[in-house]
Parts: sequence; structure tokens; C-alpha cells
Amino acid sequence: MPNSSSMAQFLLLALADRRELQLLHFWLFLGISLAALLGNGLILSAVACDQHLHTPRDFFLLHLSLTDLGCICTTVPKAMHNSLWGTTTISYTGCFAQAFFFLFFISADYYLLTTMCYDRYVAICKPLHYGTLLGSRACAHMAAAAWASGFLNALLHTANTFSLSLCQGNTLGQFFCEVPHILKLSCSHSGYLREIGLIVVSACLGFGCFIFIVFSYVQIFRAVLRIPSDEGRHKAFSTCLPHLAVVSLFITTATFAYLKPPSISLPSLDLALSVLYSVVPPALNPLIYSLRNQELKDAIRKMMIGYFSGAKNCIFSSAEHSMCKTV
Repeated sequence: MPNSSSMAQFLLLALADRRELQLLHFWLFLGISLAALLGNGLILSAVACDQHLHTPRDFFLLHLSLTDLGCICTTVPKAMHNSLWGTTTISYTGCFAQAFFFLFFISADYYLLTTMCYDRYVAICKPLHYGTLLGSRACAHMAAAAWASGFLNALLHTANTFSLSLCQGNTLGQFFCEVPHILKLSCSHSGYLREIGLIVVSACLGFGCFIFIVFSYVQIFRAVLRIPSDEGRHKAFSTCLPHLAVVSLFITTATFAYLKPPSISLPSLDLALSVLYSVVPPALNPLIYSLRNQELKDAIRKMMIGYFSGAKNCIFSSAEHSMCKTV
């Protein structure tokens, strides 16, 4: 039984056999990654530069954008490279790094969504205690806890998975290195049971976060429905709907990808589901959050106007300087 470290490389799932479809997948991934980089980059710049966005909600949104960028940069570049050059290989070290960072960012993303749910709960259900419960130090501690939990989760799973003995070849049924697909290659009974135990613990923590999110939104909707004015209810709903949409997209796609019945497990369906929960949300999250956040839209608009005005002034100044030198 060869240890996994003795393998030089793994074989990823080919997105298509025909060259035309491979190039189509390359351009599709390129468009999605550029959209994610642009959207999340604008959110990061706006929140960092605009003083009006230095609130707990936008602080957590900044960290969520960082995890979204991490997810995109972990999985998509290798898939684009394989589609462009018609290859399916990834080195052992590259597979380890990809599995670790994907687990790290996706776990931190989920914990940050849970924290953002708490932010909305306090803002609507306990507005008088908002400044006390969500001060700058409390926000920093919650964000650090989300990142640390994601790091610990990723470290435990990848360290245990890549220490297993693999005897089922080196072909992964996924377009990136994912722990469940690597486990299918294992022939180490004790190591497999140990990883199952880690997965059960992680699933319990994830389910606990899910219960907390559901309970929080039940309390939020009850509080919103008690608001007498239509304008107040609309404003309260507008601050919650983007987060609820992002959480629903993430949980439904990831849950169905991992818990669907084996009878409907098809390579094309598995590929579509993996793209839906690992690639699409990081590109859609900036759009979802900016649609109902007027302050964020104003900050991005102001930043873009300032950038283009500065570029225009720079061009005119360069032109005038050149003309003076000529004279």
C-alpha cells in the first residue's frame, strides 16, 4: 500500500474531451474569476477607504470578500490552466496546498456568514445594545475566531487525509483537489475512520451554525413584522435579504453536493454542483450585497469617479508637461 506522499501527481477530472469545449470552459472560468476579482476588489477598496463604511456589518463584509477571493484563487487558476493546455495533472504538493486552502477559505467563509447573521440579529432585535455587543474589539475577536476555526479545520482534515495510504490509483473525480474525493482512493481503514470522525465533528459544528442562523432569522422576522411603519419594515428587510440570499445559495448548493443520494451521482451533475458552491458564490456575493446596500454603492461610485478624474487629470498634466518641454 503506497503512502500518498509517494505519488508524484494526481489526475483531475477533465472538464471536456473536445478542444472547443475546453476553450469554452477556459473563457467561462476566466469571466467568472474576473467578475469575482473586480467585485470583491471594489468592496475591499470601498470599505477600506470610506469612513462611512467602517461599521461592523461592512467590517465582516470585507473579511467575507477576502475569503471569496481566496476560494476563487485556489480552485480556478489550475482549472483554467488544464482547460487551456488540455491537461489534467496536478502535483502532490499542489494538490495538498489546493485542498488545504480551499478548506481554509470555505470554512472561514461559513463561519463569517454565521457571524454576520449575529450582526443582523443584534442590529434589529437589540438595537440599543448594538454598540456594546459589537464594538471594535468584539468584531475583531469574532473575525479572528472565524479565520482561526477555518485554519484549524483545514489543517486537521488535510494533514489526516494526506497521511493515508492510497491504493485506488490517483484519479480524482473533481476538477480540483477535494478531501472527499481523495478519501475514495484510501485503503487505510483506521485512517479512513479517523477522517470520518473529523468530518462528523465538522458537520456537527456546521449544523450548529445552521441552527443558529435559522433561530436568528426567526427572531429577526418576528421583530421586523412588529415594526409599525412600512418604511421601517422595508429598511430592515433590505439589510437582511442580501445576507439571507448569500447564506441560502451557499448552504443549498454545498449541502446538495455532499448529501445527494448516490443513485443520482453523475460526473456532469457533480461537476455542475461543485462549480455552483465553490466558484459561483464568490462571483455573485459582491453583486448581491451591493444591490441593496446604498451606502456601499455610493462609496464605490465615489471611488470610481475619483479614480477616473485622477486619471484624466494625470493625462492632461502629462500632455501639458510634454508641450512645455517642446516649446
